[in-house]
Amino acid sequence: MRRAERLTADVVVVGSGPAGSAVALRLAEAGVRTIVVEEGHWFDPARAPLDHARATREWYRDHGFSATIGRLPTPFLQGRAVGGTSVVNGAISWRLPEDVRAGWVAADPALAEVLDREVLERRFDWIEARLGIVPTDDAVAGVKNHLMARGADALGLEHRPIRRNVRACQGSGRCMQGCPNGAKQSMDRTLLADAEQHGAQILSGVRIERVRHRRGRVAGVTGRSAAGARIDIEAPRVVLAASAVQTPALLMASGLREGPVGRHFMCHPGASVAGRFAEPVRMWEGATQGHEVIGLRHEGLKFEALGFDLSILASRMPGGASDWQRRFAEMAHVADWGVAIRSRSEGRVRRMGGKARVVWSPSAADAVLFRRGVAMLGRLFLAAGAEHVHLGVAGWNEEIHDETTIDRFEQEGPRDPRAYTSAVTHMFGTARMAGDPRRGVVGPDYRHHHCDGLYVADSSIFPTNTGVNPQTSIIALALGCGDAIVQQER
Repeated sequence: MRRAERLTADVVVVGSGPAGSAVALRLAEAGVRTIVVEEGHWFDPARAPLDHARATREWYRDHGFSATIGRLPTPFLQGRAVGGTSVVNGAISWRLPEDVRAGWVAADPALAEVLDREVLERRFDWIEARLGIVPTDDAVAGVKNHLMARGADALGLEHRPIRRNVRACQGSGRCMQGCPNGAKQSMDRTLLADAEQHGAQILSGVRIERVRHRRGRVAGVTGRSAAGARIDIEAPRVVLAASAVQTPALLMASGLREGPVGRHFMCHPGASVAGRFAEPVRMWEGATQGHEVIGLRHEGLKFEALGFDLSILASRMPGGASDWQRRFAEMAHVADWGVAIRSRSEGRVRRMGGKARVVWSPSAADAVLFRRGVAMLGRLFLAAGAEHVHLGVAGWNEEIHDETTIDRFEQEGPRDPRAYTSAVTHMFGTARMAGDPRRGVVGPDYRHHHCDGLYVADSSIFPTNTGVNPQTSIIALALGCGDAIVQQER
């Protein structure tokens, strides 16, 4: 879009990821004139890059260099494409755990209706059918996933193939770069495509800069196209579905600072451990993330097999000069597995220099979880038959061959989170849903407490993090937002 445009709609949805696509589908199905606005561009499987560096330049926000600000600056990745992060994530699909749902309702009984268990279960059933969510097929899992299952069996830990939103997966191991086969059922290929078929209009390459409002009522949005043209969309209803980072930043940029906007940021930080096997693993082949160990979820720990391209795996190998060169030559024998922790630490999203910044630091309690999780990963590797493991923790860089050393690490390992190499995934809570306007930004009807006609539908409305991958839960709640708007339209 190279020249100024003024458009009109019944509803504008900002963001085309899981939340925005789900809301748009519900609205379009009901005949509501809907425009979906996405800052990124369309992903073409034929152009899916082989290397991660090129993928981050094209399909990730900030070229993949986003990081939190705090005692331990920690990277986080967000997709920027039509379909949002669903285009470049691992396709891992979890229903909202019942203990998490019940905890939210217990903390705020006003959420009981919007979080009705039977309603959510019906939505989960529909989502899983539409997105083809099934356990990873053993035929495409790859060695790295089979080895994790072997280790978990040996330790007596509950584990399972990861349920993923894919159809006819070929095990290319390139989920994070965008599926080259179009097998991942990302939003651009499913819910958003459905919404478009029902009449929704999609504007790609347009960044929304402000929600316009007057006298306590929303009036539309204003933004810029990638070519620099001003885009104005007039609408009596606006839905923000731009993520737990971008949504609060947009609210603040629009002068909508009422309630705890930007506060209560929560996430799932994670760490990884590498193991060297006698047999080839070739971790860049097979389902990117096809197996998980869930037996310690009650402790706030979830373990996943990981898949990287060669450049990422090489960058994670320890040592220098000839030592690193030797490991590089043996890279086909190395696997990397990760642990995601359910952190209790809270941070906030702020606007600095016109951009969204996440201020967050892991706590001492998080470091204890890191230590426990890294130790368990070491045990999983050894139980699976690894010759040795690299914990990737400051002061513990030597090759570890025995469980006695792992036990010592769990007892004596660092209590400072800065000793652990970590990354943040899954972000929540910065525009919380709550019955009390003092505790939340939106109410149980998804409406902003202080601006009529404005809604929020993404993971920023979650009261806490979930301890599991949230995509399916985001879609389920966003469907509820769409239903709420349709009922009001009638």
